[in-house]
Amino acid sequence: QIQLVESGGDSVQAGGSLRLSCAPSEYTNISNCCMGWFRQAPGTEREGIAAIYTGADRSYYTDSVKGRFTISQDRAKNTVYLQMTALKPEDTAMYYCAADLRPTCWISLPLDYGLPREFRYWGQGTQVTVSS
Repeated sequence: QIQLVESGGDSVQAGGSLRLSCAPSEYTNISNCCMGWFRQAPGTEREGIAAIYTGADRSYYTDSVKGRFTISQDRAKNTVYLQMTALKPEDTAMYYCAADLRPTCWISLPLDYGLPREFRYWGQGTQVTVSS
């Protein structure tokens, strides 16, 4: 069972920046798969905010984070990142990394990147708190 490990969550003030990291706990090559970042605030549904097809470096974002967040990969470190800038209090949530290792994941990713059911493997989450 593949497990993902997120790190980088913290408490920051509005306008600040954070970088979240995600890597498999045991070696699994994520250089040709689909990786997503989701977030969930208390009392809300899990929301897909960004995803990347690592095989071609294609990324997708939900409107609320577009222009502020950037998803990227470091193939040498087998790690995916979420760079978050201009953080707002409404970005406060638990952030989760997820992976879809199917070789055909890239086909549906543009439309389905925000759907938790599309991703089989998940991390435990890292908390991001943004104060005003």
